[in-house]
Amino acid sequence: MGPIRDVSRDDLKAGLADGSITLVDVRESYEFDSGHIPGSVSMPLSAFDPASLPGAGRVVFSCAAGVRSRRAVDLAREAGLPHDEHYPGGFKGWASAGEIVASGADD
Repeated sequence: MGPIRDVSRDDLKAGLADGSITLVDVRESYEFDSGHIPGSVSMPLSAFDPASLPGAGRVVFSCAAGVRSRRAVDLAREAGLPHDEHYPGGFKGWASAGEIVASGADD
């Protein structure tokens, strides 16, 4: 397996805008509900099931700051999935950069 690939904020924004990226937020549900990157889907790492991920397409993992998202990449790879990308800044980096934040069921 190769290295985990970091996705820049600009690349993430473009992929979310054009639908080419599925952003999987692996923070706990209460963290996601209090604020998340618009367009992301919640799949908490504590109950993470790689089988529920799409087998193809570009999946990028995100968490608070980049630790749990790296673990999600490892779990996806162990399940034989090709997903090897994460957003290293996580939600904290996104929010501190002044990007739009969604909360609850907003998107």
